[in-house]
Amino acid sequence: MRLAAAAALLLASMAALAQDTRAAYLQMFDRDGDGRVSEAEYLAYMGRGFQAMDRNGDGILETDELPGGRGPPITLMEYQDNLRRQFHQLDRKRDGFLDARELTAPPR
Repeated sequence: MRLAAAAALLLASMAALAQDTRAAYLQMFDRDGDGRVSEAEYLAYMGRGFQAMDRNGDGILETDELPGGRGPPITLMEYQDNLRRQFHQLDRKRDGFLDARELTAPPR
């Protein structure tokens, strides 16, 4: 749950900082320019947060690399699994893609 809260906070922070409009925020994720975000695009964009926190580049966020410096280590696979869960929670239309409204909706 701590990882989910940290990832949700990261998503909310990035949305607040980077978003002039929902469409502009979607474009940050939408690598193929089709106007929607696939799970792969979501993982790629959100995975940048993991890479930024993984200071030693070993694919594991050690306790001292985690926000607040607390919690058990988290592997890249665990982080990506959590992102997949978030993606599917945001995909309220259940079509396998996020539109601008879904992408910017608060997590449930």
